[in-house]
Amino acid sequence: MNTPHCEPLAYTVGNIEPGTPCCQPVPHLRIEKLSVGYGPTMVLDEVSLDIYRGCITALIGPSGCGKTSFLSTLNRLTDLVPEARVRGRIDFEGTDVLDPRLDVLALRRRIGMIFQKPNPFPLSVRRNLELPLREHGAHRRAVLQQKIETALRDVGLWDEVCDRLDSPALALSGGQQQRLCIARALVLEPSVLLMDEPCSALDPISSRVVEDLIQRLRGRYTVVIVTHNLAQARRIANYAAFFWMKERIGKLIEFGRCQPLFETPAHPLTAAYVSGMSG
Repeated sequence: MNTPHCEPLAYTVGNIEPGTPCCQPVPHLRIEKLSVGYGPTMVLDEVSLDIYRGCITALIGPSGCGKTSFLSTLNRLTDLVPEARVRGRIDFEGTDVLDPRLDVLALRRRIGMIFQKPNPFPLSVRRNLELPLREHGAHRRAVLQQKIETALRDVGLWDEVCDRLDSPALALSGGQQQRLCIARALVLEPSVLLMDEPCSALDPISSRVVEDLIQRLRGRYTVVIVTHNLAQARRIANYAAFFWMKERIGKLIEFGRCQPLFETPAHPLTAAYVSGMSG
C-alpha cells in the first residue's frame, strides 16, 4: 500500500521501516488567536492552528510575514525581546504557554529551539552537551556519558566525534556544528523541536545531511520548521502553514496537509506563492 508523502500516519506505511512510529493527527500544540507585536508595531494577527504530535509542520511565506515571531512564541523566546507583546492562547499538553506563572526554563526543556546559524558554545563537544544537562540537574558521570552518546547517535554524529569529544566544538564543520546544536536540544529529551531555517547557513551537502536528520526525527518529536526552501518543505513536511503580509501585518493564509496545499491550494495567494508567481 503506497501512501502520499505528506499523509499523516499512526504507524508505518510506504518506505518507513516497520515498527517506526510516524506522525499522528492529534494536536500537540493548539494555537488560538495568537497576535504578536513589538512596541506599537503589530507583526502577527490572530493566528489559529494546531501543531500535530510527531509531525513535521513547515512554516512558509516571504520574509517579514511573522513566521519567526510565531515560532518564538511557542517556547516564550519572545520574553527576551524588549517591548514584545503576545496575545492569545497556546495550549501545550494542557498548559497555557502564555501563562505568566509558567516555569519558562522547564518549558524550554520540553520545547527546544534550533537557530538559523549554528551556535555551539565555545567549549568542547562534550561540554556543549554536559552544560544543559547539569543546568537541569544531571550530575552523575555515567548518566551524563549515556545521555551524551545517545544524543550524538541520534543526530548521526557519534562516529564522527567520539574520539574528539574534548576538542573544541567550533573546530567542527558547519553541518556538524548544526547537528551538535540539534543534539544539544535532544539531550534534554524534549517533545517539540522548533527550527528557524536550520539549513540556510549550510552548504548543499551539509544541508541535505541535516534535512535527512530532520526526517528521521519524525514520529519521535513534533517538529515546527521555518523554511524559505519550498522544495525542502515539500520533501520533509506533513503539514504546511502559509503566511503572508496583509495591510503590513503577518497573517496565516492557509494551513493543511502538505501535499494538497502545494498541489491544490485553496487560496489564490497560496497558489501564486507555491508556483513562484509571488513572494
